[in-house]
Amino acid sequence: MINRMKQVAIILSLLAGSLAGGALTAEAAMIAVGDAFPAWEMKDQSGKEVTSKQLAGKSYLLWYYPKAMTSGCTAEGQALRDAHPQFVARGVEILGVSFDKPAANAAFAKAENFPYRLLSDDGALAVQVGAATSRDQGYARRISYLVGPDGKVLKAYGSVSPSRHASEVLADLPAS
Repeated sequence: MINRMKQVAIILSLLAGSLAGGALTAEAAMIAVGDAFPAWEMKDQSGKEVTSKQLAGKSYLLWYYPKAMTSGCTAEGQALRDAHPQFVARGVEILGVSFDKPAANAAFAKAENFPYRLLSDDGALAVQVGAATSRDQGYARRISYLVGPDGKVLKAYGSVSPSRHASEVLADLPAS
């Protein structure tokens, strides 16, 4: 019985250390305001290649969401959809990013009538920007970056409320 209790204690200790380390790593991996956002290329929901190079000279919001068609992701996507004209008026392109395949993102975009592109990350960029701790993680962490026309981070959102995120980002943008 004592050996079993020791085993359980060791497992719980390792698990607690792993969870704490993962959370710290993810937070530490966020890119600071003013730093260059990494170059990237991903496929959108139609399978078309989208790159950071194509967006040079434009501002964009890159919002990571865990999984298409889930309640929080849908709420966040709908709020961004409803505020889309305000983002366009302020010269900001919205790009959603998840680990979902293009077909799943296409179904999500169609079901919710999203006017912006949804990108499929294989995990490479997510690890670089703090949305995941490893490429084989099952889903991305809910974070966002507002990237300026010079490719530098204007604002990093490490904690996002799905229903309030669109208004939060709009409040951080200069009025049109």
